[in-house]
Amino acid sequence: MSETIVVGRIGKPHGIRGEVSVEPRTDEPDRRFAVGSQLQTQDKRPGAPGPAHLTVAGTRWHSGRLLVRFEEIADRNAAEEARGTLLLIPLDPDEHPADPEEFYDHQLVGLAVVTTDGAGVGTLREIVHGTAQDLLVITPGGDGPDVLVPFVSALVPEVDVPGGRIVVADLPGLLSDLDD
Repeated sequence: MSETIVVGRIGKPHGIRGEVSVEPRTDEPDRRFAVGSQLQTQDKRPGAPGPAHLTVAGTRWHSGRLLVRFEEIADRNAAEEARGTLLLIPLDPDEHPADPEEFYDHQLVGLAVVTTDGAGVGTLREIVHGTAQDLLVITPGGDGPDVLVPFVSALVPEVDVPGGRIVVADLPGLLSDLDD
């Protein structure tokens, strides 16, 4: 069974012919948004229609932004309606990013989280993708609220997918909510 991963989010319309800006959520935008690629859609607005597909008709970079034309979006009005839509692709569970320092979310969710000393912290519940950096949402082993840890190498020095664990540096204040 394949996983579905988010590779982008539709932003503002660009021009009057249906072109939209896309916020890529992939390190391979040229591959994922190649002409002819079919992307599944997920609209998070209440009452929005269910999943559909969009077909990439063309892409270009303009002032550091990815602009995409989709066959199914013909004009500015349709582009405005598509704003905020998530773009997804099916992914074979055996597929891995080319860079060994990159991971798909589904590979990490559910892994055990430990400190550099080996003490158990909890389980990775989800990854929140922010504009500045990603955050790991860790559910502690005992009672207590989830803990957020920035997903940067200084705080997360090791990710061992085959070993089933993520190592987090226990810096003052980072995991302090777990000590209460």
